[in-house]
Amino acid sequence: MNTLRVMWGEQDAFGHVNNVTYLRWAETSRVEYLLRVAMFPPLPPSGIAPILASVKCDYEAPVKYPDTILVGGRVTRIGTSSMQMEHLLVSQNQGRVVARVDSTLVLLDYRYHKPVPVPAEIRKAIADLEGRSFERDGLAKSAVG
Repeated sequence: MNTLRVMWGEQDAFGHVNNVTYLRWAETSRVEYLLRVAMFPPLPPSGIAPILASVKCDYEAPVKYPDTILVGGRVTRIGTSSMQMEHLLVSQNQGRVVARVDSTLVLLDYRYHKPVPVPAEIRKAIADLEGRSFERDGLAKSAVG
């Protein structure tokens, strides 16, 4: 979970936080997550590392300065060479979800610019962090049952 303060300059002429800022908040959470599972590469990447393939944001409520946003992220599915993540963005002032962000990451060999399979050790690191396993179809399954 990341806690991010809304900055004055993130507001636009409509008097609320600009839509691209929500994507930056999700990006911050995604990078922190990748660091925790040892998937964030040294920069610039030259070996095997994730790359953002797609992102979708559903905006549920506008955010205004001042506020603090809580951003949680988790992996919802691991495929052969990709994984899906979801992020919930919660406004402390409003006490509610203000946006939901879904993203797809592809594990890429930057030398050849080709997707590669997600290694077992990465799958295990994600499962350990999440406290749940990922079934053969890639969908998350709770460790509780």
